[in-house]
Amino acid sequence: MKKILSICISTCVLICMSCKKDFLTEKPISFFSSSNAFVTYSDFNTAVNDLYRTVRSEFFTSDAVLPFDYLYSTDLVFDGQPSTIHHTNLVASFAPTSSIPATHWTSLYQIVSETNAIISLAGPSSLTDAQKTLVIAKAKFFRAFCYRTLAYLYGGVPLALERVTSSKTDYVRATRAQVYDQCIADLKDAVAGLPAISNVLDGEINAQAASHLLAEVYLAAGQYQNAVNAANTVINSNLVSLMTSRFGGKAKDTTGNVYWDLFQVNNQNRKSGNLEGLWVIQIETDVPGGAALSTSNTGYALERNHAPYVGSLLSNGINPFLWPADNNSGGRGVGWAISTKHFSDEIWQSDFNNDIRNANSNFVRIFTSNNPASPLFGQKINVNNPPPGITVPSRGFYAYQAKCSPPGSHPANLIDPTTGLLKSTAGTTYTDQYMFRLAETYLIRAEAYLGLGDKTNAAADINIVRARSKALPVSPANVDIDYILDERMREFGVEEKRMLTLCRLGLIYDRVKRFNPYYNDVTPTFNLWPIPAAEIERNKDAVLTQNQGY
Repeated sequence: MKKILSICISTCVLICMSCKKDFLTEKPISFFSSSNAFVTYSDFNTAVNDLYRTVRSEFFTSDAVLPFDYLYSTDLVFDGQPSTIHHTNLVASFAPTSSIPATHWTSLYQIVSETNAIISLAGPSSLTDAQKTLVIAKAKFFRAFCYRTLAYLYGGVPLALERVTSSKTDYVRATRAQVYDQCIADLKDAVAGLPAISNVLDGEINAQAASHLLAEVYLAAGQYQNAVNAANTVINSNLVSLMTSRFGGKAKDTTGNVYWDLFQVNNQNRKSGNLEGLWVIQIETDVPGGAALSTSNTGYALERNHAPYVGSLLSNGINPFLWPADNNSGGRGVGWAISTKHFSDEIWQSDFNNDIRNANSNFVRIFTSNNPASPLFGQKINVNNPPPGITVPSRGFYAYQAKCSPPGSHPANLIDPTTGLLKSTAGTTYTDQYMFRLAETYLIRAEAYLGLGDKTNAAADINIVRARSKALPVSPANVDIDYILDERMREFGVEEKRMLTLCRLGLIYDRVKRFNPYYNDVTPTFNLWPIPAAEIERNKDAVLTQNQGY
């Protein structure tokens, strides 16, 4: 046997030696590279579709923690389980070596890199002029969206506007104003090149969404009249409007109201009759293109973070609640993002009973015991007067915003038919999420009017939003930036990426110091995030200066 094997090996060696010397040279049938990856219109659309995916991941679905860096450490919520959530304190969470600034920096610049490739390669491609205009407009929208986010969080950042094909280690920081100028230029092109909102699929960016973002960036740049003008193009469009009448599949449900309707399943997109959503991120469970699956914990973990962990409660030795249940106790919440007193109480004091955004269907303070074994079964339990053994606020019990998990609406594929309780794969939200909503356009314009010293028009815009919620109007004399920020909290709450708003205004320190005592180590340093230490170190051929205080 050994002899036979030896003969076979020798024969193979002789054959190889007698072959042409290119015998082992690979001759691939085709290569996948930038020269052939971006050829057809379909190729470019595939690349644009990936931008939707990466943006959704960054802001909503990457995991149960990272998207919530945009909510924690603000005036909105604080950490219910610091050992799990990495916002234990600001000094540790936002150190230059921390994963928070590094991860988001990398993610946002990765999206920028993809947009630059699309823009650079679309120009010389064989696409028609109309196709080039549309593809480039979409890419510029996403580039501006990411650079605006980077500028809000970090201040001035390196501006990379060309496709990078080799190692580069000599980046320098542009000023924040320069970054805003680039965003404005990109967004002007996006507004001109994108279709109207009525001509796109649900979830697609459009001219109205681009104008909304343009108004916001003008506001950040201190160009208040331009911000008003950009907002006007959205608000005055006959394609969008605030929802002021009941709509959607639960329009006749007396539990809710028109604000409640905005957050019910299938009600976020235009196909439901909703004309308020400007850019809606597609999340729905078990829907092609959505982010959530009933078979695993994938999707946007807003329910898991913000709803209380009532499964941990005991009163007289018995939990008043069956957990996790599809009722007003918060689904499969685990109480990580506890409402601040300012969010759950103080902002509502002047109009507690009128404002429908504060109704129990929208801001849950009264829970109904659903455990037959509890003496409290069937009784109402109020967070302001909890039964013995239950502490408020605590991870297990606090007032929470129902939009994180619309009670009684979990899809059937998330409910265990044998127990009636939620499956272990529940916990992520099952509704689509607003990135931009017309109510915010009104509040952006109100803030721009305030910047112009026009409190009368600022109050008028705020009151349009408040009127929908049957809230009392604000007088012009009472309008200031604090009032607008409180109104944003009332209207958006956990829907808003609050970190971006406060960083844009440089008010993290001010608002956290006054309204979120949990973060007792806050200083003005945290009005900006640090430039990641690793980025400074690898940029060996130029200096990336660190933000002050880090």
